[in-house]
Amino acid sequence: MTTVVKVQHAKTHLSALLAEVEAGEEFVIERGNVPVARLVPITPAGPRSMGFVAYRVPDAFFEALPDDELDAWEA
Repeated sequence: MTTVVKVQHAKTHLSALLAEVEAGEEFVIERGNVPVARLVPITPAGPRSMGFVAYRVPDAFFEALPDDELDAWEA
């Protein structure tokens, strides 16, 4: 169930509210009688994979550049 708290209470007791959110509770924060925010637990994103297409870097990528090309980059 969602608990409603006022802004001042949320400011004063933020650490305690966060501990309850970590335990699965949800809060709605009101300014006056108007709801302005919801404090809810987030789900961890988990590991991300690199890139969005299957691609393998060719072995030639790791070979040393020829001297003339290196000179062009360093000039």
